[in-house]
Amino acid sequence: MAQTDNPTVKCGTHGTVNSAVVCCHLLQKTEGVLGFVENSSEPDDLQAWCGACEEFFLNEGEMTESFRAFNNFSLVCEFCYAKIKQQHSANP
Repeated sequence: MAQTDNPTVKCGTHGTVNSAVVCCHLLQKTEGVLGFVENSSEPDDLQAWCGACEEFFLNEGEMTESFRAFNNFSLVCEFCYAKIKQQHSANP
């Protein structure tokens, strides 16, 4: 997906910019690294979830309603996504 096709989101910090999708767990305050699994090979299609979501997804075998409830996807801006990625990647 081309970056111009991305929906935008209004971020309190960064203004109106391209959106990204992350699981609810990556938005929680934590001292530890939760893992960061990107779910698209397209550079402009920013989607990721944590290690626990990856394990849940692999156990389910597909994106089930149970997985969707566990993951509870949230929209963030592309800059917040980059910060979350840095914080939760095993090898920053």
